[in-house]
Amino acid sequence: MTVTRLFPILRTTDLSRLVMFYERAFSATVDYRYEHEGRAVYVALAVGGGAIGIGHEPEVSSGDPVAIWLYVDEVDSAYSRATDAGATPVAAPDDMPWGERVAQVRDPDGTLLYLGSAA
Repeated sequence: MTVTRLFPILRTTDLSRLVMFYERAFSATVDYRYEHEGRAVYVALAVGGGAIGIGHEPEVSSGDPVAIWLYVDEVDSAYSRATDAGATPVAAPDDMPWGERVAQVRDPDGTLLYLGSAA
């Protein structure tokens, strides 16, 4: 068995809000949209060279079951762009001992996002 592709799926009570956040903050584009009874219930987004799924689940509660690492070309501007789009700041951009520059924010549903790049 070989894993050929891996991506996280975020679960949210407000699909359109979370999709709009990833579009504004990280220039994500919709690759796939599934509708049930005329309403979008799942969206697959292309983000840089990766992908993320977002599913509508009316009963889900926010928390920390998922953290997502996004490699970006410039952490400081990605951090500013994310917070401008509605992310909650967690840790401002800083150089890490292992040689990367990293910041942390939470998306509107509380999912922890690591923004990293080579220092």
